[in-house]
Amino acid sequence: MKVIAVTQARISSSRLPQKVLLPLGSMTALSLHLKRAGKSKLINEIIVATTNEVGVEKIIAEAKSQNCRVFQGSLDDVLDRFYQAVAKDKPDYVVRLTSDCPLIDPELIDETIKKFIHSQLDYGANCLNSTLPDGMDVEVFKFSALETAWKEAKLKSEREHVTPYIRNSGKFEVLAVDYTPNLGSYRLTLDTIEDYNLIKKLVEEVGEDLPMEAYLNYLRKNPELLKINSQYERNEGYQKSLKGDSEC
Repeated sequence: MKVIAVTQARISSSRLPQKVLLPLGSMTALSLHLKRAGKSKLINEIIVATTNEVGVEKIIAEAKSQNCRVFQGSLDDVLDRFYQAVAKDKPDYVVRLTSDCPLIDPELIDETIKKFIHSQLDYGANCLNSTLPDGMDVEVFKFSALETAWKEAKLKSEREHVTPYIRNSGKFEVLAVDYTPNLGSYRLTLDTIEDYNLIKKLVEEVGEDLPMEAYLNYLRKNPELLKINSQYERNEGYQKSLKGDSEC
C-alpha cells in the first residue's frame, strides 16, 4: 500500500503574499508544516506541489531542506498541478494537505487516513463538517478518484480547489471524519497577517512540536488571543471560486 501526501504551496497570495516563507520559531511556516506532517507514520512520501512563479526557488529550497520532493505546475489549475504531481507514481491513496496549515497535527493525519482506509470508500476528510480547527484539514482519497476528477472537472471552483468534484459530483462515496467536542470555532490557519500574528505567538509561547491540544489549551487560558483573527470566515477562497463559477 502506497500513500503519498501532496501539499500545495505558492508564492502569490492575495491577502498575505509569500506567507509560507514567513518565520515561525526556528524555521519558515512551510518548513514547520512539512516537519510536522513528516511525523505521520502512514505517509510514505510528501510532495510539495508548487508553481513556476518568480521567487519559487525559495519554496523549492525549503521543501528540499525537509527532504521532500517538488513538483512545479499550473498556478490556477491546481487540480492539474496536484494530479500531475502523483501521476507517475499512481499511489493507492493520496493525502491532500495545504501549506497554510503550519500547525498540522500528524496524529490527526494518521487518524484520518486510518478511518478512510477502513471505510473502503473513495474519499474521506476531517474538514467536511468543520469539527476541527481551521488549519487541521486532512483529505484522503483513492488515486483513481483523483484521476477521474482531473479528467472530468470543468468548473473554476473544481479546478482551483482539487477536491470539490470528488465531494460534490455524486460519483464517489464520501466519508466525513468528525470530532467531539466540536472544535471548529478555532482558527489556526495561515491566510492573513492576523492569522500569522496568532500562530507566531503560539509557536513562541507553546513551542513548534506539540500536538494540537497543547495550542488549544493555551488559547483557552488566554481567550483574548482568539480576537486576533476571529473576523475571518472559513474557506473564503473556495467561496470566491464559487462566485467565479456563476460568472463564467
